[in-house]
Amino acid sequence: MLARLGTALLGLALAAAVLVLPSPAQAVTPTEYASAAFSTTNKVRANHDRAKLKASTCLKKAAVRQAKLMAGKSDIFHQLLGPLLDGCLLTMVGENVAYGYPDGKTVVRKGWMKSPGHRANILRKGYTHMGIAARKSDEGVWYVAQVFGTPLS
Repeated sequence: MLARLGTALLGLALAAAVLVLPSPAQAVTPTEYASAAFSTTNKVRANHDRAKLKASTCLKKAAVRQAKLMAGKSDIFHQLLGPLLDGCLLTMVGENVAYGYPDGKTVVRKGWMKSPGHRANILRKGYTHMGIAARKSDEGVWYVAQVFGTPLS
């Protein structure tokens, strides 16, 4: 009887131990990555008394194109922003790029906000819209492009 009780208690202890073990990290999709980066950018802006940025389809397309190019080449670089002024009908445009960060919150808080130039883009009062995209390289490294703009009136 005591042996069975001991076995039952050991079984319960093992079951409890399994319940408290952390689960493996969930795979992040490009959409989830970008969505987290977008919302984190707006939270950071709100914490610095800046208006929330609105989503822009045109800037999103530019960000997707850039993230795909960087991931495809496993290299980080900026795109030419001049064509976006006319292409997206903007008065101002800027870009942040990054690679190697595991998720959208981290790229904003531990990447861009720790860099003076990237931080300035995120907090620039003149920007009203944003597009952001993330893609993984064949090696599994995330590449991210964040494009800011202010549309013509």
